[in-house]
Amino acid sequence: MKLLLMNGPNLNMLGVREPAIYGHDTLASIEDMVRLRAAELGVELDCFQSNHEGALVDKIHEAHTAYDGIIYNPGAHTHYSYALRDAVSSVSTPVVEVHISDVDAREPFRAISVFDGVVLEKISGRGKQGYVDALELLVKQLSDSSDGGC
Repeated sequence: MKLLLMNGPNLNMLGVREPAIYGHDTLASIEDMVRLRAAELGVELDCFQSNHEGALVDKIHEAHTAYDGIIYNPGAHTHYSYALRDAVSSVSTPVVEVHISDVDAREPFRAISVFDGVVLEKISGRGKQGYVDALELLVKQLSDSSDGGC
């Protein structure tokens, strides 16, 4: 099983950006934590971050044939990027949307996700653990579907 951990704009600034909201962990340390859990599960994990919408669209298109699933924190693109939403809906690769903070409890605009209806699930407000939760959910979903389960 091969999964992609993808992060959108400004997530490269984790550890520096608003630590009261996003914590003190860097993106690299979060990726390392998820890689460790993936290895324990026997899963190959690649990581990708970009501040550029087109690069993220291209990576989602690539995922269609290269990955079994995607863990994706779209950052601010969550609220307005129909191009990324369309990219997710154009591939059969399952996607779990992740947010470090509880976006539904913050500013009203953050409660809007253009990814609603095209992702397997949205995990929000669990901090860095949300990434591991998304990994485990995807692994279970993909394992169940390959075993003929529901």
